[in-house]
Amino acid sequence: MKTYIAGIPCQVGDIEVRGSYCPAKVNADPDDCYEAEYPEVSFVVQDQRGRPAPWLERKMTDEDLARITGEILEELEEDAYD
Repeated sequence: MKTYIAGIPCQVGDIEVRGSYCPAKVNADPDDCYEAEYPEVSFVVQDQRGRPAPWLERKMTDEDLARITGEILEELEEDAYD
């Protein structure tokens, strides 16, 4: 999947998703409420040629991680409906 880190074009591969989304429950008895649960996503940062790029992974910020994770989950959701 093509993306970018620190403004540098790259891709992510070897994507693994474990678990599934479970929405929060907040309109119930306080003892029966819980926060949303999100799947665990892991991936390998690669250069544009598909080679592992640990140097680029080190530049990844928390914002980059959240954005890329969201992109992966969106793409998986789109694939599920195709």
